[in-house]
Amino acid sequence: MSKKLFINEENFTLYNDDCFKRLKKLEPKSVDMIFADPPYFLSSGGVSCHSGKQVSVNKAEWDKSITIEEKIKFNRKWIKLCREVLKDDGTIWISGTFHNIYVIGMALELEGFSIINNITWQKPNPAPNLACRCFTNSTETILWARKQLTPKKKGKHTFNYSLMKEINGNKQMKDVWLIPLVTKEEKKYGKHPTQKPLALLERIILASTNEGDLVLDPFNGSGTTGLVSVKLNRRYIGIDKELEYCELTKNRHLDLKETI
Repeated sequence: MSKKLFINEENFTLYNDDCFKRLKKLEPKSVDMIFADPPYFLSSGGVSCHSGKQVSVNKAEWDKSITIEEKIKFNRKWIKLCREVLKDDGTIWISGTFHNIYVIGMALELEGFSIINNITWQKPNPAPNLACRCFTNSTETILWARKQLTPKKKGKHTFNYSLMKEINGNKQMKDVWLIPLVTKEEKKYGKHPTQKPLALLERIILASTNEGDLVLDPFNGSGTTGLVSVKLNRRYIGIDKELEYCELTKNRHLDLKETI
């Protein structure tokens, strides 16, 4: 097996590769749903708080601060490639903070998407505000979008409305989701600096896919999207150029296989 094809199983494929290169090799219009958590470009030498301690905000070279023009170019490029592999009735979910989500929203529309919802993920246990010069950041935004096929025609996307209502106590689910941060158990094999909780991805995948559908994550990270996909009987393709996070995903995936 080549280094680029890191995991190759019937329902779980992981590439240790650059997403810009790998996306071009995937079959056009083959993916039912995409979840992406792209770089926020926050590593600028500042400080944050973790476990009550002051720590550097710097994550890695891939998160290094860039200009607004570079942000626009970067996000339009990968979103355009994702559009090519997404089915006409498929959808894309993109997570971010105020540092990058407005650029992403613009890039989505410029690359032929129509936004369905602006989900606010509210964290009941956010990191405290060390500077005390602004409100404590306790949310992230997740944009959910479908293809704009023509000026008047949009893709007929999947939305499992009844299921969402059922898990919300038989009430219509709103666009503000109160979901805790990643648990200690989810980090037992290591962690990714922007790792998302399993509960968040479970809701997203249940809402917008059906069993057997193909889910893609071009920024695989710790593999949360893939783990939830397998657990819910979906197929998965993940891409990450960092070998460290491919190894982390492999260990989490092996652990999951032993429990299902």
